[in-house]
Amino acid sequence: MNKVTLYDKTFRTFIPYEKIMEAIDEVAEKINKDFEGCTDIPILLCVLNGSIMFMGELMKRLRFNCQTISIKLTSYEGTSTTGRVKQALGLTGDIKDRRVIVVEDIVDSGNTIVELKQILADKGAAESRICTMLLKPDAYKKDIVLDYVAMEIPNDFIVGFGLDYDELGRNLKDIYVLDN
Repeated sequence: MNKVTLYDKTFRTFIPYEKIMEAIDEVAEKINKDFEGCTDIPILLCVLNGSIMFMGELMKRLRFNCQTISIKLTSYEGTSTTGRVKQALGLTGDIKDRRVIVVEDIVDSGNTIVELKQILADKGAAESRICTMLLKPDAYKKDIVLDYVAMEIPNDFIVGFGLDYDELGRNLKDIYVLDN
């Protein structure tokens, strides 16, 4: 599939599935190195809904025991961010005194990351690290370090592999960019 239409917009293939898998392999290796031999059980925090596919692939590659919980934050309407982060679903588990690896689909403005870091600190996480499948470095202006970045991309609107346009396109196995 070279192009897809979602509602009123057409998207063209941007990152094929194979490239996504290679990037996830590489980021998983970095995480495995950092957590090799850990005796605690870190928590993987899936940021719903966009991170579901990335989280599923990432988990299969990790070689240490971990638990999973979720949170749902929203900040997008259509193709643009509102600039406000709302908690649609709170943490689905206790993170007090635990190490948390936040699993995000994409980081652009960084507003969600700032909000997440605060939530985790307020809930008593011993440590929190950020792992994102995609980073838009041109859009990210926050001071928070992103510990694990699978791929950097331009500041374009994309869908597929968990990312959506008004809830459509998440199921696409490749990542597509808006075709202007």
